[in-house]
Amino acid sequence: MSDIRKSVVLLGCFDTKGEDFAFLRSCILSHGETVVTINTGVYGSTADFPVDFEADEVASAAGHALSELRERADRGHAVDVMGKGAARILAHLHEAGALKAAVGMGGGGGTYIAIAAMQSIPLGIPKLCLSTFASKDLSRQVGSKDITLMPSVVDVAGLNSISRMLIRQAAAAICAMANAAATAEEAAMAAPRRVAITMFGNTTACVAACTDLLKAKGYEVFVFHANGVGGQTMESLIHEGCFHGVLDLTTTELADELCGGICSAGPDRLAAAAACGIPQVAAPGCMDMVNFAHLDTVPAHYRHRQLHSWAPDVTLMRTDASENRRLGQLLTSKLARAQAPTAVLLPLYGLSQLDADGSFFFAPLVNEVLFDTIKETAAGQVEVIEVAAHINDGLFAKRAVETLIRLMGHVTA
Repeated sequence: MSDIRKSVVLLGCFDTKGEDFAFLRSCILSHGETVVTINTGVYGSTADFPVDFEADEVASAAGHALSELRERADRGHAVDVMGKGAARILAHLHEAGALKAAVGMGGGGGTYIAIAAMQSIPLGIPKLCLSTFASKDLSRQVGSKDITLMPSVVDVAGLNSISRMLIRQAAAAICAMANAAATAEEAAMAAPRRVAITMFGNTTACVAACTDLLKAKGYEVFVFHANGVGGQTMESLIHEGCFHGVLDLTTTELADELCGGICSAGPDRLAAAAACGIPQVAAPGCMDMVNFAHLDTVPAHYRHRQLHSWAPDVTLMRTDASENRRLGQLLTSKLARAQAPTAVLLPLYGLSQLDADGSFFFAPLVNEVLFDTIKETAAGQVEVIEVAAHINDGLFAKRAVETLIRLMGHVTA
């Protein structure tokens, strides 16, 4: 299709839920918006309203023929394909400047397709899904995206007084979100002054000090909780070009990925800044620990290890020398791919609040294995700086901020 104005995009399975989507579309139009429609239903369409992208175009965008999906009759495969195809169409609409917001609705399959498609839309463009699954744990499907989930209460399977009310509210919500004006502060995001920082409870003092120092110098600071989702979110936003520098002080998610903890951010953690050419300073913050839930959830092969109850539902395991050696190698292998100035700061007197003299995880000799491995394996373009301080000492925060600003100066000056 051609000549698309900036519009609210409506996507879903029009083959089985045409009546519901027709009502949603009419509600959005009543708010003065234009609507672009994408049909992700494999077995038909609707005559209730114009369809801008039919199912055959969606399947084709994912490299498949609609006839193939019908003949195969594999629902799971079809849902996956249509989600990927819709994602590519949404990405093209965004690139063309035609995407104002996106809204979908459905049951299990429709929800999966809508959320998968919305993964291609960057931060700040409103995304809403009215779903029968909204009250379930969809964290894996939503991931790091700013997707709003709204319970449908009743199934999306024909109109009634409840569904009409909620669809009308969903339309009002997406239209209001699409027209929320950016503040002057948000409009100034083009200035090269945005820094991402990672934090854990055990590095709070360090991050707070760094934040104060950066703000005093005119930088905008974005803190991410290094709990798995937080690290994934930061990596995603780095790829979207949201930051000009990264102060990755809490790389504990690598330890969880290595040892099977609950705060793993996946194998791509610490890759985005390197790939995108963003200056970064990393530190092995909280690499002294792996996170598990309640004590009885700790895997049997770790029950003999040094464990500490951080909270009733959080059990921490102290990393050992062997794990520290592997973590050091993992850290430097990721940073070696950096396309911008990069440094590692080593806090010689401790990696976390618990790794302080007299505290539960204080183990200088184990930390030495980590530090020595980093120094031995760091590539030539990665600067390694030893700081005679604990990670939560003011001196370490000062050196971290000074180093990042220096590295950013090589790029932004």
